[in-house]
Amino acid sequence: DAGVHSKAWYAATCDRKTAEDTLYRSSKDGSFLIRKSSGQDSRQPYTLVVFYNRRVYNIPIRFIESTRQYALGREKSGEERFDSVAEIVENHQHTPLVLIDSQNNTKDSTKLKHIVRVS
Repeated sequence: DAGVHSKAWYAATCDRKTAEDTLYRSSKDGSFLIRKSSGQDSRQPYTLVVFYNRRVYNIPIRFIESTRQYALGREKSGEERFDSVAEIVENHQHTPLVLIDSQNNTKDSTKLKHIVRVS
């Protein structure tokens, strides 16, 4: 169990567009929620959606079958792995999360500060 179902930041049935619209409305840097990934792929079950600097980032959360852990984004060497999705959120409430803009190839970072609920 990823530890998401009882969490305020988990928007279970929320699609990508609804999540993005909700975060644009909040327009606070560090606003975030976690939704189920659109692809329904067991190796990428969730997406972390973060608002920063007038942009919304959709960051895939991967499930690593061999270690039964979770990691953010594409697989990379030396990546941080977590035992639950809740641990990812707790970690990045204290440690800045690197946001990569693939269109402009720029990097930013923010902490997860404001839980956004989808109404």
